[in-house]
Amino acid sequence: MTIAKDNAMSTSSIDIAGAARSLRDAARTGIAIAPLRETFPQITAADAYAVQRMNTEHRVSEQGARIVGCKIGLTARAVQAQLGVDQPDFGMLFDDMGFGDAEPVSMRGLQQPRIEAEVAFVLGRDLDMEKPGHADVIQAIDHLLPALEIVGSRIANWNIRFVDTVADNASSSAYVLGSMPKRLSDVDLRLCGMVMTRRGEPVSVGAGAACMGNPLNAVVWLARTMAALGQPLRAGHLVLSGALGPMVAVSAGDVFETHINGLGCVKAVFEADLAGRQLT
Repeated sequence: MTIAKDNAMSTSSIDIAGAARSLRDAARTGIAIAPLRETFPQITAADAYAVQRMNTEHRVSEQGARIVGCKIGLTARAVQAQLGVDQPDFGMLFDDMGFGDAEPVSMRGLQQPRIEAEVAFVLGRDLDMEKPGHADVIQAIDHLLPALEIVGSRIANWNIRFVDTVADNASSSAYVLGSMPKRLSDVDLRLCGMVMTRRGEPVSVGAGAACMGNPLNAVVWLARTMAALGQPLRAGHLVLSGALGPMVAVSAGDVFETHINGLGCVKAVFEADLAGRQLT
């Protein structure tokens, strides 16, 4: 995926480069910052996407990261209402954010981590038509996987609104993918139940309907959004479609396992100390 240049181009006078740098510094030092909406009171959604885009360009050009897909956030109506918006948002997924099933995840590089269960989609075809529809998206999906997204925030105390999370790459940190791909035709995405446990104790429950009525609807929204930006989803891209249930705070040493009906299980194992693979 190339990097979008026209995310509702910002016309604000706020310091886009300064806002982007503050988020990078927070990620580098581990010291969370005040909400961008307080530091830059005039910031708009277009500005926030411009900040995200600048940091995406930095990750690719300066740190050698590779974009492997997108994540969708704010898919639950309750969360949208909380943040005062009526649509989801999106962020970029990079190659160094991914972990395999039960692969140890270091706490280093994670900031205020929380975890949520999702359906991951892997595309087998480009979605480069002008306005992708449901049939186009269904035909483009190669397989599905159960996934756990590890969200995080560079904003102190998770004190976020829409512009804060958008600028912060949709509050993304890492993700864990299951290892048994399933075909779309084998899963009822709307009714698929989800249970997430922490060391065997249920901590989050939900179903596909919690994600915009059906996770497929979220992927269609993303496909249309990216096509309109001139950055269509491509074959091989991974899409994290949004939470199926409430997110849960993560502590060092935690072990989470999620079962999604029709998709199987996926486990996230967090190191008890700072050893292990570091997120960049």
